[in-house]
Amino acid sequence: MTQDVIALTPRMPDTRTLLAGLHAGGPDLRVNQAGDGAVVRLCADSGQTLVSLEAPRYLQVPGEVERLLGKGVWDESPVWWTEARASSAAAEAARLAGSVAGRLAAVLGGAVWPPGAGHTEVVPDLAGLRGDTAPPGVDVLTARAAVVIQGRPVVAATTWLTDVARNAVRTGRELQLVTPPGTRLTFPLHTLLDGLPSRWVVRDPACGYDDGLSGAVLDWYDGRFDPVDNGTPRISDAFRQPAGAEGEHQLILSLRTIHPADDRLTLGRALELAWRTLTGAPPAGWSTAEPVNVPWSPRQLTELARGRAQRSLPTWVVAVGGAGRPSIATVRVSHTAAGVEERATIVLGYGSGHDVPLDLVPELAASLATGHGLATMVTQLRSARADLSTPARHQPPPVPVSLALGPDAVADLGLARAREAVAGVTPLRLGPAIRPGLHFELGGRGQDAVRFA
Repeated sequence: MTQDVIALTPRMPDTRTLLAGLHAGGPDLRVNQAGDGAVVRLCADSGQTLVSLEAPRYLQVPGEVERLLGKGVWDESPVWWTEARASSAAAEAARLAGSVAGRLAAVLGGAVWPPGAGHTEVVPDLAGLRGDTAPPGVDVLTARAAVVIQGRPVVAATTWLTDVARNAVRTGRELQLVTPPGTRLTFPLHTLLDGLPSRWVVRDPACGYDDGLSGAVLDWYDGRFDPVDNGTPRISDAFRQPAGAEGEHQLILSLRTIHPADDRLTLGRALELAWRTLTGAPPAGWSTAEPVNVPWSPRQLTELARGRAQRSLPTWVVAVGGAGRPSIATVRVSHTAAGVEERATIVLGYGSGHDVPLDLVPELAASLATGHGLATMVTQLRSARADLSTPARHQPPPVPVSLALGPDAVADLGLARAREAVAGVTPLRLGPAIRPGLHFELGGRGQDAVRFA
């Protein structure tokens, strides 16, 4: 299993400190750079990678360390996050990663995760070892799959993992993430896997392998994990166990807005309005990967999307809320024939005994329809973990509770036809009568009631 070791330091790892860490393997290792210097690799004399060291990330968003690594690891903010990934092909590579991280923490102060992994000893006799021949971040590469093995309690959509996913798609492979049974996925990573040829493979020493999202029993066949084919799907007993979310709920808003492509456009305003309406505060931060490290800024988000659009690339980012309410979102910005389209999925968590503010959704829909380019908004509710992570257990599907159509969507359908989009429901008008949007309360009846949306 690939060993990830993270140094958390209050001071920035400068060049001298990084060099001290890179000498953890003695003088016989080679240092290579990749990704415009974003990744430094410690290589054996064969040229094969033993440890990949990511560029330090300055986390200015409180709560990110606790969300991804657990309580008590590091309570201060801001902090520098420097990640070392050891090859699974060499047994001593994990000790080398621990020494790199330990040396950074020893010089700069701070902590190493996982506890006990950090040290400052030189790891000898590495020059002749064989490391990874697969691309960085991949533990097993076949013609059909890029397999990544992770042992973290929470696996996130980190920079290196999103790069692996992108390269897997580019080369026509399926991304397969292998974890122990207690591992959970963050919402952004769950969303990312949903949109790719991918599989979450859960390895249980007592039960074998199963799919973490469907429970299907798996086996390794012809270069990848596939469901065991006995005519009917077999669901593992472990997947049927309770998910540990009794009385907890998630409120999910799938929001699509469309804006004219001009210099006055500022992205993220609809997302911020939704956050303020439902939590009383704007998002705390945003980033192109996890951990989220930059304070919330619609201006910076717009600049990023504009720069990527000039290269004909979409933009995908993650936003998180503050400490008052578990909340997270993924946002995809792309150019379409209609203009600049933002697709955001916002998820908020509510513990047992906490009321879900469904009464605020019509107000939000009206504000979005009249001033923020609303096209559609679907609101759903599900029984699931309030911390917004996904365990490898069965969870009931979300139940749609409302649907909003923006003025353009209503005009495209025609007002009379749009008003009949949900059978038996009289919609609430949003905005002026001459060009209204519509809001439908589904009353928990679900998608079967929706005709045209």
